[in-house]
Amino acid sequence: MRRRHLLGSMGLALAAPRLAAAQTTPGRGVLRFVPQADLALLDPIHSVAFVTRNHALLVYDTLYGWDAGLRAQPQMADGPPAFEEEGRRATITLREGLRFHDGEPVRARDCVASIRRWATRDAFGQALWAATDELAAADDRRIVFRLKKPFPLLDAALAKVGTHLCVMMPERHALLPSSQAVPEIIGSGPFRYVAAERVPGSRNVYERNPDYRPRPEPASYLSGGKRVFFDRVEWLTIPDGATASAALQRGEVDWWEQPAIDLVGALKRSRGLKIDVLDPNGSVGFLRFNCLNPPFDNPAIRRAILRGTNQVDAMTAAAGDDRTYWHVPYGFFAPGSVMASDVGLEALRQPLDAGGMKRALAEAGYKDERVNLLAATDFPVINAMSEVCGDYLRRGGVNLDYVATDWGTVTQRILKQDPVAQGGWNMMVSYSAGSAQVNPAANNLIRGHGRAAVFGWPTIPRLETLRDAWFDAPDDPARARIGREMQQVAFEEVPYVPLGQFFSPTALRADLQGTLKGVALFYGIHRA
Repeated sequence: MRRRHLLGSMGLALAAPRLAAAQTTPGRGVLRFVPQADLALLDPIHSVAFVTRNHALLVYDTLYGWDAGLRAQPQMADGPPAFEEEGRRATITLREGLRFHDGEPVRARDCVASIRRWATRDAFGQALWAATDELAAADDRRIVFRLKKPFPLLDAALAKVGTHLCVMMPERHALLPSSQAVPEIIGSGPFRYVAAERVPGSRNVYERNPDYRPRPEPASYLSGGKRVFFDRVEWLTIPDGATASAALQRGEVDWWEQPAIDLVGALKRSRGLKIDVLDPNGSVGFLRFNCLNPPFDNPAIRRAILRGTNQVDAMTAAAGDDRTYWHVPYGFFAPGSVMASDVGLEALRQPLDAGGMKRALAEAGYKDERVNLLAATDFPVINAMSEVCGDYLRRGGVNLDYVATDWGTVTQRILKQDPVAQGGWNMMVSYSAGSAQVNPAANNLIRGHGRAAVFGWPTIPRLETLRDAWFDAPDDPARARIGREMQQVAFEEVPYVPLGQFFSPTALRADLQGTLKGVALFYGIHRA
């Protein structure tokens, strides 16, 4: 802690000039926000970063959005999908008057291309696409799915909240491959992205979209009427926690999305500030392996790493000593969900000591190969969990190359399937939304379909077979049985190591009202 505060004090002096230069004239029409990390990538289909997802929720809109109860509600769609032909034909009708930021109307063909692009990257989207024979625009407002079999979760798939949001973008952008970032950010959402004011690593700017037409219903999570009360939102990247804390206390910024946990106590005591927890589903830390590169193409070595994981240490680093901010043991599905079970949790309740982990690695065939761990030093929560993981890996006998870098570099490097010698990677630490781990459709990390999966690319056919069975399950008891089986396979094959569930405090000026539960959202929020 002393080292962190010392570095923070140094960072305060170094970063202050940049912060001052980024400011404009204060006013009630401007909301200044410090995001969890730098917004390095802008395309929410190209990137897996939550900061990119949050950015996308300002600029883009979706056909459906989850409400606070995680139920799909119409958003750009005029109503729920209309199913015909015994569930094998589904028609989605767009609301009238929707327009992109460049003035062009939102047409069904834009949505068809957007869904196709999203479905190449997202786990839930891939399941929907596998059940789809044809997707076409019947006219400018009607999107038609012809399905191989009924897919009752169609609107839930299009409404999902995790990374790879199913956002609607102009057809010319949506026709680009998902591996290529779009050249400009044009959506139809409540804010317009001001590309001319972007300063990479420092600032991103959004202006209220005067042509946006909110739905009449009250806003609820990603659904309902997205009413905007600020003319302008400025995202100011401030990697150093002490700098961000001082700026918030002086009123230079209004909202710090994810303060360093060791600064939360001081912020609670500061006049004019308030602390809140936005997401009741929390976040789930994880250590992800690249299963394409040795030695983690060997599941026995991955199991040895899991058996040495101390979730308590990881969560204490992420969320502090107050156990109301975290939960362990945590398996592969969110506690309280139908899929959650205690199968295999003993492996996490009684982690191996350093000597036991060394023996387990040797028995698994580990030959002291040099492996890297990508660690984002400018992302406090991820940095803290990375340090804990790096320490136990070294003590447990891993010949570790700890690659301390920035989050933007991590998010770009983990997309590479190359060998390590050619710029690839072995391990990384991050976190997922708890709401994305309620079932195998939303949980991208538990996929086992190799190079088509999200970064890490494990090949685990048994997980894919069980996931397919989940989509066809007739009721919750059947889904619960599948959940137990999937967790058992996950503990054997280890597509990733769950580090625990934590609840991140957010810090705001006390006069800000109307923040919605879920993630950092910029509609509904206003000054008292």
